[in-house]
Amino acid sequence: MTTLQDFTATTISGDEQALGDYLGKVVLVVNTASKCGYTPQFDGLEKLYEELGDAGLVVLGFPCGQFAGQELGSDHETAEFCRLSYGVTFPMFHRIDVNGADAHPLFAWLRTQDHPGDISWNFTKFLLNRRGEVVARYEPAVTPAEIEADVRALL
Repeated sequence: MTTLQDFTATTISGDEQALGDYLGKVVLVVNTASKCGYTPQFDGLEKLYEELGDAGLVVLGFPCGQFAGQELGSDHETAEFCRLSYGVTFPMFHRIDVNGADAHPLFAWLRTQDHPGDISWNFTKFLLNRRGEVVARYEPAVTPAEIEADVRALL
């Protein structure tokens, strides 16, 4: 069975990260964008990470420019924007595609899990248990505060 441990991703600073390193944690994977109507969700994501990180939650942000070009030009610009505008301290990764032939393998797999199908927009969220298995998918309009109870139940 495929789980999070089967994937790697490039961090926003350019290092390769084995996603299996996050096994044992509850993981919230989010495709993000810096110029989206949902961008203020960074505040809620950071709040969850700060409040529940010590209990075992990690948020993984994956910038994506596939939806109306709503991501900034470079990884450096994205990292600075997220840090300065929203105080983001959770792990962020290199800009990726989430749909189509060039989709990052992690997102190609995520799209086959809970409520399979293409990702509709930025800030789609996937909640994974400590074994790296997807337990829920949340559409972009669902806020981090609305999924907090689900996260806490897995912790």
